[in-house]
Amino acid sequence: MSELKIKIHRLNPEYDSDIPLPRYMTSQCSGMDLCAAIKEDVTLHVGSITMIPTGIAIALPPGFEAQIRPRSGLACRHGIGIINAPGTIDADYRGEIKVALINLGERPYTIHRGDRVAQMVIQRVYQAELEVVDALQETRRNEGGFGHTGI
Repeated sequence: MSELKIKIHRLNPEYDSDIPLPRYMTSQCSGMDLCAAIKEDVTLHVGSITMIPTGIAIALPPGFEAQIRPRSGLACRHGIGIINAPGTIDADYRGEIKVALINLGERPYTIHRGDRVAQMVIQRVYQAELEVVDALQETRRNEGGFGHTGI
């Protein structure tokens, strides 16, 4: 049983009551599936980016965020990802959750009304206080960057 309750608002219930609300598909899932609240099919052409509405807004409590992540099946089978993955929904945002899908696949892909298009994962966040210093403590890695530890 969840200890965290998130208020959710259907923005257009007269049109979107058939669209499933975000839900965990199994008892151990970390992400809730988000569904497309589109009026008609949307075809994502190869290389194109399209904003897909979900028809919902949420009110996260302070200290939390919602991360919008790609669905692995769409990514692996069709090359459909999220251009800003993970997308971030801040605790003070009250607008519609939209998903910025990109087609990195080899052929066009069509999104249908109600399709599961992304996952929403709720996470704690911490706001850090920055402290300006003259130098940083050295580490074994130090300035080693991308690929520094091998493949």
